[in-house]
This record gives sequence, structure tokens and C-alpha cells, in this order.
Amino acid sequence: MLRDTYGATHSTNSAAAVSAFEDAVGRVASHRPIGTALQTALSHDDALAAAHALVGFANVILARSETVANAPVYLAAAQSGLERCGGGSPSERALVEALELCVAGRLRCAAARLDKHLESQPLDFLALKLSHSLRFMSGQGAEMLSLTRRTVPAWTPNHAGYGFVLGCHAFGLEEAGYFSAAEVIGRQAYSHEQSDAWGLHAVSHVMEMSGRTSEGVDWLEAARPNWSQCNNFSFHMSWHLALFLLEQGSVEAVLDVYDREIRPASTDDFRDMANATSMLWRLELEGVAVGARWHELHEIASKRRQDMSYVFGSLHYLLALVASGDRTGSAELFASLKVRAGSATDDQAGVAASVGLPLAEIIMTMADGIVCSSDLVHVAVNLPKIGGSHAQRDVFLRTLLVAARDQSNPAALLEILRIRSSLRSPDRFLHFVDARVHSRIGPTPPAMPARWAS
Repeated sequence: MLRDTYGATHSTNSAAAVSAFEDAVGRVASHRPIGTALQTALSHDDALAAAHALVGFANVILARSETVANAPVYLAAAQSGLERCGGGSPSERALVEALELCVAGRLRCAAARLDKHLESQPLDFLALKLSHSLRFMSGQGAEMLSLTRRTVPAWTPNHAGYGFVLGCHAFGLEEAGYFSAAEVIGRQAYSHEQSDAWGLHAVSHVMEMSGRTSEGVDWLEAARPNWSQCNNFSFHMSWHLALFLLEQGSVEAVLDVYDREIRPASTDDFRDMANATSMLWRLELEGVAVGARWHELHEIASKRRQDMSYVFGSLHYLLALVASGDRTGSAELFASLKVRAGSATDDQAGVAASVGLPLAEIIMTMADGIVCSSDLVHVAVNLPKIGGSHAQRDVFLRTLLVAARDQSNPAALLEILRIRSSLRSPDRFLHFVDARVHSRIGPTPPAMPARWAS
């Protein structure tokens, strides 16, 4: 039994296998590719359960039909590894049992299983990081923050992964609206660990949501040497930079960043597609012509119109289909989403039924100039269920605001404005919704929640 530097124990006698696995965990934390490191670990011990499990989690988190289909293969290998070593360590069992729940589509329960393990082993960094990621995908911001609040007190700067844990805590604080605390912790995270793009990212969220646009540009540009070394997470950091530039009204700069950094290659990773589609959709809501940029996004979205692995991803594919005028493709995606909503009792089926379908209907009918029957406010209230961050979901809140305006529904417009103002400071987009918005909400914007200053 060997313990790695990140606080997990492994049922192996191979120090080389554990060393390679440590490298993989560090790469997960710093958003670097992990494949070679895990292959090396398994070459030294092909029964290393945690290595098989981590590959399985990676396939679940990629959330495409083909990767989700691969996850059971790695689960079986991880379970075999446990059997070969007499049942495994608590760390290994927690990972494998959580992966089994993920394979069943129960990401929230998987995170709960990891949280249970962390009650007695709060320094098991990988378990913490994976739980944080699964909660993020599942739209469980409160649980995300609760986890780090419970575990952070056990960590000190001498523990490997300390900076990354602070980064997770900072992001949870930001999503809960504790902006001042999030910025302090996020800066500490990045200061302690320069490869902590997640802590750096948390601070950029604070600046985005509190309207500190110029600071946001400076913050990201100063840190570019670090975040530009990430895997496709660098595309997402560029997306944040473009958000600041859009708020400044620098449309040409936004399109330049889009072409060079947000969409430098045509990938079908749902996260890359979310960056791209949401940015172009924001621009078009503001009346900016984006040219032929939708074409390659439409091609990918069309191939994914029946892939309902992750509703958050499917809704972004829908944006590309609708923006491209593909009514047939949009209708097919909607039909697939409807089937998914009634297919099972796993997490995503519930998300599809409660939020995915009504939001998809709103997007599609809005494009056709038709008033749909879906309750705009209900969708806005339940929007966090789709996962992602407040900043990512804002593209849908903006869409709901425009739909309320176009439907001449002032009650819905005011309520969605109230919801949005509870998450972020007023921004220039309000001018693009309707000049009368300002008269409707009065000369003074809705007050920020008290927690924003705490």
C-alpha cells in the first residue's frame, strides 16, 4: 500500500506507477493532458484501480455519446483492479464506486459518494477535485461550496494541491455571490500555484459579474503566459477575455479573439462549442453580424443533434442550429431531447424535462417570431440545473429577456431582470434588450445582495 503526494492510497508496490499517477493528478488540476501519464502508470501496474477510474471519469466528463459509452469499459477495469488487490484502499473504493454511479448517469450521487469519503480523508485531493467537477456539471453550486468549506480547514500550504483546493473554494464562493471573499481566496490560490488556472478563472468571474471590465482584461492578459499553456481550457479563458471586450463595446477585438483564440480549431468538445456558440449568440443579440462563423459550428451541431449525453451541451448545439436557420435539425434535436426527458430516472433525464425542453422551445419559437407557451420565469429560476457557471448560463438569461420583451410580457421581463441582477451588476446588454428597461426598473438598479460585499 502506497500513498501518493496528493493524499490518496493505492494497493500497489510499484512506486513508479504511483509516481506516474501523481503526474496525472497534477495535470488534471492544471488542465494539462493526462493520457500519457496514465498509460505510464498502468504500464508499471495494470491493476492500478485509480488510474482506470480516472480514465473513466474523464470519459464521463467529456459528455459525448462515444465517450460516455467508453466509461463502463474503464469501470470494469477498475473493478477488476480492486478484486485483484483484495478490495482496495478507501481512496480506491470511493473512486470506483463513484464512477459506477456516474456510469449509471447519477453524477450527483457520485459526488455525494466522494464527499462521504472526504469526511474521513479531507486531504484526498483527487476525490475533492472530482466531486467539485461533478457538482459543477450538475448545477449544484451550494453543494460545491459546502464541500470546500468543510475540507479547506484541514489543508495547509505544505500539502500538495493546496493552491488548487483554494481555487476550487474561490470558484464556489464566486458562484454563491461571495465576491470579495472569492477574489481574496482566488488570488491566494494563484499566488501559491501559478498553474492554477481555476483559481485565476474564479477571479475573472468575480470581475465579470461585478462589472470590473478593464481590470478583467488586465488580469487575464497579465496571466496569459500561464493559462495559455492549458489544454482546451485556454479557449475558455480566451472566452472570458472576449466577454470583457464585448462589455467594452470592442466588437472587432471580440471577433479577433474569437477567430484566433476561442475557435482556433474546429473541435466538437461540448465545452469548446459552448464557448463559441454562446459568444456568437451574444453578438447577434446585440445586432452584430458574425459572417460565416456559424457554418462550421452548424456542421458539428448537426452531427450532435441526437446526442443527449449532457443537456447543457445540447442547448448550445441548438443555438448553432437555430442561428443557422436549420429548422429541421432544430426540430430533430428537440425531439431527441423530448425522448431523453422521458427515458429514465437519471440526472440528465430530469434536467431535460424540467429545463431543457421548455428552454429549447423558447429558443426555437423566438427565432420564428412565435410566442411559445413555456413559462419564461420558471425557466429562469430553474436554469442552474443545466450546470455550468452563472457567466455561461447568462447567454440563456439574455435570451429569456429578449423573449419577454418580444412577447410584450413586462411581468416576466421584470422578474428575469430581478433574477439576473441578483447574480451580476447591471451591464450594457440592458440597452440592447429595450431602452424602456431602465424606466421599468427605475433610475437605480436593483440592489446587490448583501453577501456580495462579504
